[in-house]
Amino acid sequence: DLSTVDVILISNYHCMMALPYITEHTGFSGTVYATEPTVQIGRLLMEELVNFIERVPKAQSASLWKNKDIQRLLPSPLKDAVEVSTWRRCYTMQEVNSALSKIQLVGYSQKIELFGAVQVTPLSSGYALGSSNWIIQSHYEKVSYVSGSSLLTTHPQPMDQASLKNSDVLVLTGLTQIPTANPDGMVGEFCSNLALTVRNGGNVLVPCYPSGVIYDLLECLYQYIDSAGLSSVPLYFISPVANSSLEFSQIFAEWLCHNKQSKVYLPEPPFPHAELIQTNKLKHYPSIHGDFSNDFRQPCVVFTGHPSLRFGDVVHFMELWGKSSLNTVIFTEPDFSYLEALAPYQPLAMKCIYCPIDTRLNFIQVSKLLKEVQPLHVVCPEQYTQPPPAQSHRTDLVIDCQPPATSYRRAEVLTLPFKRRYERIEIMPELADSLVPMEIKPGISLATVSAVLHTKDNKHVLQPPPRPAQPTSGKKRKRVSDDVPDCKVLKPLLSGSIPVEQFVQTLEKHGFSDIKVEDTAKGHIVLLQEAETLIQIEEDSTHIICDNDEMLRVRLRDLVLKFLQKF
Repeated sequence: DLSTVDVILISNYHCMMALPYITEHTGFSGTVYATEPTVQIGRLLMEELVNFIERVPKAQSASLWKNKDIQRLLPSPLKDAVEVSTWRRCYTMQEVNSALSKIQLVGYSQKIELFGAVQVTPLSSGYALGSSNWIIQSHYEKVSYVSGSSLLTTHPQPMDQASLKNSDVLVLTGLTQIPTANPDGMVGEFCSNLALTVRNGGNVLVPCYPSGVIYDLLECLYQYIDSAGLSSVPLYFISPVANSSLEFSQIFAEWLCHNKQSKVYLPEPPFPHAELIQTNKLKHYPSIHGDFSNDFRQPCVVFTGHPSLRFGDVVHFMELWGKSSLNTVIFTEPDFSYLEALAPYQPLAMKCIYCPIDTRLNFIQVSKLLKEVQPLHVVCPEQYTQPPPAQSHRTDLVIDCQPPATSYRRAEVLTLPFKRRYERIEIMPELADSLVPMEIKPGISLATVSAVLHTKDNKHVLQPPPRPAQPTSGKKRKRVSDDVPDCKVLKPLLSGSIPVEQFVQTLEKHGFSDIKVEDTAKGHIVLLQEAETLIQIEEDSTHIICDNDEMLRVRLRDLVLKFLQKF
């Protein structure tokens, strides 16, 4: 029930694609926090999605396929889909704008107070522009949420690891989807396959998102083009948000890695795609209609979406180029199985190259990270605690930490393995001034304090107790707020323990005989059989039980007090 959620922390722009469904349709009334690039590039991704979907209007919408009986008859990916009954139509741009207007922008290392109970802080995660890991901490406990992080030096600011240290619990998710592929190797393969195809007179199609890895691919091609003699081959970037995406990447200087930041002060554009655009090597278009169809010349390289190959301009190019074996489609996004993406286009003559580039942490990097930051407990999805089903012998593809990680499944509610034991309470200066500590053991002093505990927004303050009210003349009615607790005269506090044998000897000295001692689970019972009296001695209380003999009770009480310290 999302209406019961108070706060949503967004880690990166890939994690927010479903936000309009939550903020607009579930009764959610909490706050959403994210960094500025996350919001702006997230807006671009949503805008592209809405634009692609709206280009293919549906005359009527079918819903019978959601019935359980019919679902069984559907082809493979659909019949195994999770909770099909909850599937929805795509949101509109109006809903996107409404959802994004509810986000509060935050910066790295900014401390945000939540209801006075905890502080949350975003840290750079190194994966994408503005991507964050989050620290959620109270005065004495600390939870780190690590999602979509990268230790590679690509364009975003590097990952902040130091701030993750001393975590009670580290929640770990968003690891690489292809643990066996090395991103650097994949980029090399991408460039060489692209060059090979173009030299043979074929076209290259790269199904991609309009932000993220595409910046790195363009940068690698920028360095590679001249050396490979491909400077005459046009690069086309087709997306409704292509222009905005290329421009945004140049203005988020403070979110970039250091060597890109330093270029801004030269002044030079931080990304080389600016130069590719100036020299007309890279051209961008909102769609394949209009200007693009006039400028289009082959062979060329086209970057366009959607990586699923189910909608967007990529569908047009798959049908246009699919019949020739000269052409190549290169998959770089790891989010979709490329075999499933290609299924509807078979039989296909064009070559298919799978170069998934996922810069997120792999299992070796995670093990190293966990050794460095040493959290007390690690919590992660169940999939990370066992080898992938396709490679069940690869026992190295699991999270290895001590103590073993706690795992969770989809939609499972977890109780994290720590308790809040302490609260911080402030004390007002005038109250602190009036305390008189007494030394009870060498180096340990105590002072009793009488105060009013004032609690508001989960902050606790000890304030001086109110002075007893002076009796006022006249029958003025007391206001409710004047009704403060009265201060009573305090009895001294007792501390220490009663050694039973010495206590029995003392009783005998004072004329008590026939004394019997019984052990109980919590302490001892001293029976004075003659006087029909018993004394219960427990760790934190002592009871004297005797029938209506007040003199005797007071005598015994004074003997007990001899063994205790008054404070």
